[in-house]
Amino acid sequence: EELKKNIPQIKAKISPNEPFGIGLRLANQASIDLSLEQNLAEFQNWLTANDCYIFTMNGFPYGGFHDVVVKDQVHAPDWTTSDRAEYTIRIFKILAKLLPENLKEGGISTSPLSYRFWWKDEQSLKNATEIATENILLVVDELIKLKQDGGKTLHLDIEPEPDGLLGNGIDFINWYENTLKPAAIFHFEKQGKTNEEAIELIHTHLQLCYDICHYGVSFEDPQTAVNQLNKLGIKVGKIQISSAVKIDFSNNAPEKLAAIAQFDEATYLHQVVAKCVDGSYEYFSDLAPAIESFKPTKYSEWRIHFHVPLFLENYGLLNSTQSEIVKTLEIHKKTPFTNHLEIETYTWGVLPKEVQMPLNESIIREIEWVQNILNN
Repeated sequence: EELKKNIPQIKAKISPNEPFGIGLRLANQASIDLSLEQNLAEFQNWLTANDCYIFTMNGFPYGGFHDVVVKDQVHAPDWTTSDRAEYTIRIFKILAKLLPENLKEGGISTSPLSYRFWWKDEQSLKNATEIATENILLVVDELIKLKQDGGKTLHLDIEPEPDGLLGNGIDFINWYENTLKPAAIFHFEKQGKTNEEAIELIHTHLQLCYDICHYGVSFEDPQTAVNQLNKLGIKVGKIQISSAVKIDFSNNAPEKLAAIAQFDEATYLHQVVAKCVDGSYEYFSDLAPAIESFKPTKYSEWRIHFHVPLFLENYGLLNSTQSEIVKTLEIHKKTPFTNHLEIETYTWGVLPKEVQMPLNESIIREIEWVQNILNN
């Protein structure tokens, strides 16, 4: 219903004469409903009639994601469960049917294996990582079959996120090189494949979802990150263009702390990476504990996992990580490192009232801002 209500107006403004690409999010129940032949045919007909197409999907949140308390449950069920694998395979089967003829690849972003704080010690973290990796390889088996059946290359795009089992880009690379590759070699050896064939399958079907907000919150330099991925031959399935809140505490610290307190809402997790004056970092699982721990002279900058509109650099006394988007897209313009760009901003409802607008107008404004960067 949201698509029917908003997409035609957005397309008319942004892409009146060309097909319009949509990044689709399907919760588990919606994926079950859409798997029914009649429902899928009806949706395909709607896409055709409106000159729209699906090229990527967000398979991170399994359950409801709006008007419910999500917090750490956004990771549940995690990749240690068969439920997560089955849901992901189901939405890949839907994507394979929805991808237009002229597109040869499609991707689905997913969670960074699990939520770190659900695992109490190093051994349980290690076990969870290994089980999650095995379940992901079962999905890769299905993606290989789908390619054989329909010729489309589908990739699962792992999305590092603060406090995920893969909390940042460095965690992702360490997992990819040191856990995933050996597990894949062992997994595919049983199917009669060589080490080289196993690595090739992993590079094809398991890629990175580069969420600019998450990389920005983790203080990771985009050029360094992209160089390292290129060097290792790890592909980026998509860039998610998203922005976070940033606070410079070098002045007006009490006023800024009061300003950020209004962003402390009950729906989503807002992990904080705090840069200290001495150059070290502190990590907070949510905004409330960060605010409680605040000392005026201790921190130089905070970055907060709170998705905010892309086009705004400042929110009163607060800033955003907009500059990280500009940097990343400039790198991509010079040397493209993915075929898929997806704009992701979903916290409209919990934003302060002064920056809220109707949904379709907000999305148009976001797309136009990104187009302006890409085209200049």
